[in-house]
Amino acid sequence: MKPANPSAPVPRPARNVRAGLATGGLVLLLALAACGVERDPDSGEDITAVPRYHADAPAEVIQGERGDVALRLVADGLVRPWSLAFLPDGDMLVTERPGRLRRISAGGTISAPLGGVPKVFLQGQSGLLDVAVAPTFADDRLVYLSYGEPNWRGNKGGTAVARGRLGESGLEDVQVVFRQEPKLSHGTHMGARIVFDDQGFMFIGTGDNRSAATAQLLDHLQGKVVRLHPDGSVPGDNPFVGREGARPEIWSYGHRNIQGMALHPETRVLWSHEHGPMGGDEINLPQPGRNYGWPLATHGQDYSGGPVPEAVGTSVEGAEEPHHYWPVSPAVSGMAFYTGGAFPEWHGNLFVGALAGQALIRLELDGDRIVHEERLLQGRDRIRDVRAGPDGFLYLLTDGTDGKLLRLEPAAASR
Repeated sequence: MKPANPSAPVPRPARNVRAGLATGGLVLLLALAACGVERDPDSGEDITAVPRYHADAPAEVIQGERGDVALRLVADGLVRPWSLAFLPDGDMLVTERPGRLRRISAGGTISAPLGGVPKVFLQGQSGLLDVAVAPTFADDRLVYLSYGEPNWRGNKGGTAVARGRLGESGLEDVQVVFRQEPKLSHGTHMGARIVFDDQGFMFIGTGDNRSAATAQLLDHLQGKVVRLHPDGSVPGDNPFVGREGARPEIWSYGHRNIQGMALHPETRVLWSHEHGPMGGDEINLPQPGRNYGWPLATHGQDYSGGPVPEAVGTSVEGAEEPHHYWPVSPAVSGMAFYTGGAFPEWHGNLFVGALAGQALIRLELDGDRIVHEERLLQGRDRIRDVRAGPDGFLYLLTDGTDGKLLRLEPAAASR
């Protein structure tokens, strides 16, 4: 409690009491750590939960514009799950932001945390993020992880990507193939999705680390899409190769915080989406060397309620207009085009998760044009990731300390 006179000194006994409480709190945290309890550094929540697989969970029928679908719980107890990827045998790899990678088998078992995961910068939105299976996995068993990597002091982080060979107990021969430089994040705006194109190039979407101006700086890797060979080397035809003062890894720039990327199933063009500030979440089709405007152009507002300080308007000369934007931010995360056979009425649709919007967003396309939007599962959960499974079903991850793996199935098949 503050004294009645804010300028009056705080009595020494009160300081001693607070010091005692702080010391006691530290002792409690150390005791919990000794008992195997792990705490989130921001919220203090217990993040030691053991996930559970639900083999026989009943399905809930959800009404949709294109017909009813069934929602089924596959697993829960995941701690801040961020991404999932399917292996050729149907198993899934799932990341948990505190730094855990798990394998969920098609037969219904959930592994203990796999070994070989790099040390992560666990703060705010940072931690273990995306997981991607190499297109060459059948030959080399390579798996890629994006994560927040701490600087040498441990007080700031930047996005990094590492790869390793998946063995029985985890990743082996792990090596870092990309590092965001410089490291500027205190735990926000890390990105970071990984996509491989048909030529085998690796695209990584990064965030601006809440240092907005860096998205326009070509000697920084904040707010960029980068394009690399799978081993981290730079392709010779990248747009800024040989340009003085520019990082050769850069494919496109002027992005705020990319948390979804996917290849269009027919055109094979890269699509991405990114968080706006208050409003102005965007979908873009990143092209080589192009500027996508942030923070000079945005359809959103600053969190203060006023204009973004650097913005000159919703557009700026020399920058691309967003392919699509939301005036009110759903807080987009995860992206998948649907081409499976289980939902023929959804063929070619684009699915996007929504965190603040707590929904699965379904977008109908006419060519590249977005012509209709439906929000499924409205108000139920923060959807962190969405993936189309090899069985034709849609798989979702929800964000939270009791995160869930959900599956969308045709309603008829669930009865």
